[in-house]
Amino acid sequence: MAREATPEDRTAAEPVARPSLGERRRTALRLDIAREAVRLFTSQGVTGTTGEQMAQAVGISARTLWRHFPTKESCVLPLLAAGLDAAMEQLRHWPPHTGLLDFLDRSWSHGTLLAPDPAVLDLIRMTPAEPALRSVWLQAHDDALPVLGALLAHRSGRSPEDLRVKVHAATLNGALRAAAEDFAQRFGDAPDTAAGELTACLRTALLAASEGLPY
Repeated sequence: MAREATPEDRTAAEPVARPSLGERRRTALRLDIAREAVRLFTSQGVTGTTGEQMAQAVGISARTLWRHFPTKESCVLPLLAAGLDAAMEQLRHWPPHTGLLDFLDRSWSHGTLLAPDPAVLDLIRMTPAEPALRSVWLQAHDDALPVLGALLAHRSGRSPEDLRVKVHAATLNGALRAAAEDFAQRFGDAPDTAAGELTACLRTALLAASEGLPY
């Protein structure tokens, strides 16, 4: 007997409205600012970088930059959010009745696994020594949690408010974050030559998550 369509099913089936030209330009500008912020943070440190320098690098006024972001560290959030959005989009292609590890292996073998963004890796590598950047990195994952929860709820036929769905989403979210941090720290200098290592990091993190607590 077919499962009755839920509100989540109907929402997932509805076409997504294309953003307006103004929204696309705003998104593009925010990403430009984020990339310039990472470049400057990497080359001269977070403390040594000013909002005025970031604005100048993008070709806007400092006043315009501060209309988009409350702090210089928060300028990197769109880059992190874009990476997580891309990961969520890839998970939407996770076939039914296929384990996540099998889907990961298949994506790697078919060359469809997302390539690591060098700018994001540079940023992640800075987070242990920069509490404000660490806060933004954690915020990006916290913002992605409801999206991941909705995706898992739709896949399982449960409500996003189901405690099991929340725990599964939090577990998967944490595994993805830990894998990204491990990969960035160990292979961030050469992401193009270590793409296979990203799969290995993801596998290790997901296996650890699926094993449950060791006590």
